[in-house]
Amino acid sequence: MLIDLLNPPYSTFFIMFLAFVSSTATTLINRKFIDKRILELQREVAMWDAERELAKKTGDKKLMAKVKKQEVRIMQIKAKISMQQTKAFLVTFFPFLLLWWLLILFYGNHPVAYIPLFGEKVAIPFFFWYLICQFFFNFTLSKIFNVQMGLGMRR
Repeated sequence: MLIDLLNPPYSTFFIMFLAFVSSTATTLINRKFIDKRILELQREVAMWDAERELAKKTGDKKLMAKVKKQEVRIMQIKAKISMQQTKAFLVTFFPFLLLWWLLILFYGNHPVAYIPLFGEKVAIPFFFWYLICQFFFNFTLSKIFNVQMGLGMRR
């Protein structure tokens, strides 16, 4: 017996499964590539940004001098954070781009799920169903694995 993955309900659950697998892989890769020390560095940058804004608002020249003195080091920290995030992005981007391209070829704009809305059965095409599932699983898994959705560890 061949399962019809093009039509609901099989397409609905198959796409949910793919979104779960890709969200899990992304979350675990982010957890591996994003150093736990990145959180401390992000906090330090946030504190520096807050001090800089305070110095601008109040016109405190002494505080502004302190902020300016730390600027080069903060830029180096931002570069380090960016490098860690870029590593995780590059590892996940191309495989998922290929998967996305194959799925678009297979499903196109074909309805893969239905939701009840105002007593009617509303068809959801692949693109929107995958996004809904992906956001749901990314949010859920980021809470479970204590990883921020925007890369980095949760505080």
